[in-house]
Amino acid sequence: MRENEKHITRVSSEEARRLKGKTDYARLDAMTDEDIAKAVADDPDAPPLDIDWTQTRLVLPPGKDIVTLRLDRDVLNWFRAQGKGYQTRINQVLRAFYEASSARPPPRAHRRRTAARDPARPA
Repeated sequence: MRENEKHITRVSSEEARRLKGKTDYARLDAMTDEDIAKAVADDPDAPPLDIDWTQTRLVLPPGKDIVTLRLDRDVLNWFRAQGKGYQTRINQVLRAFYEASSARPPPRAHRRRTAARDPARPA
């Protein structure tokens, strides 16, 4: 049995309806907004209340395409040996390379050197 399962109490739905909660609603109703704010501020497990949500934005991951990709056998075996989710890890490695490459300026294009053609000469 796992450690966290030792503290789980299982009850039927009927038993759950008969259980009385431990919340002291009379005390809670008597608290002012300042009392509640102080109690939350004193709770180390409470999330911060001063988050500015006006500056947030929704970021959706880009869609995915199914592709056929040829990989070296040893590379593919190594990713598979890492366990379930190896295709996701391959994608993460490729994304990290893509983002690192996008951050630096692109390499200068190599131009082929061609001799200047004399327009009077036929090609």
